[in-house]
Formats: sequence, structure tokens, C-alpha cells
Amino acid sequence: MANEKRVRQMSQLLKEEVSKILLNEIKDPRIGFASITKVEVSGDLKHAKVMVSVIGSEQEKKETMEGLHQARNYIRKLIGERLTTYHTPKVIFRYDNSIEKGVHISNLIDDVIEEDEKRKEDSEE
Repeated sequence: MANEKRVRQMSQLLKEEVSKILLNEIKDPRIGFASITKVEVSGDLKHAKVMVSVIGSEQEKKETMEGLHQARNYIRKLIGERLTTYHTPKVIFRYDNSIEKGVHISNLIDDVIEEDEKRKEDSEE
């Protein structure tokens, strides 16, 4: 039980730190508008899977993920300087399209509502 709490705390801490690092310290022009959506830390706290959502074209998404992949060791170094843990987790970046799916679903719902309102207006005339 205590280990699960440590894993959750480490996940939240890494999410905050990686977000700050991407916002303030990574100067790679390939890394566009990226948001950290989730961090999954292994039970031994040695690996962290960082889920990243990227806004932009397919090419921009690809370039951002390549930039993050190349910057992962530097990001790990910065994390190690900020955390007081015995091991600094190995950072693995993964693309997360959940925000895009959410926007798509929201647009579909808006379309259905708009269509329903038009049908009501047409039936009232």
C-alpha cells in the first residue's frame, strides 16, 4: 500500500517537473505545443512513461516526439538535480491522442445538438 502511494506521488511530481522543464528549459525548436497528460511510474520507481499530447500537424507532432526522444537524457539529468531520490527514473515519452479524441467527440456532440435544433425549427414551421 505504501508503495502505491509513493508511485502516485512520484508520478505527480514527475508530471509537474517535466512540464516545467518543457516550458522553461528546453529550447529545441522542434518541440512545439506539448502537454504532459499523464505519467506512469514503475513500481520500482526506475522507469517513467510520460504521456504527451501535441497540438499541430502530423509533421509537427512527429518532430516534437523526435525532439523529446533526443532530449530525454537531458530531461532526466534535470529531474535528478531537482529530486531527492536515490534513483532518477528513466524517462520514456509516448504520444497521447486522448485530447484530440475528446475534441473530436465534443465536435460530434455539437453537430448532433445543432442538427437536432434545426429539426425542431423545421418541424415548428
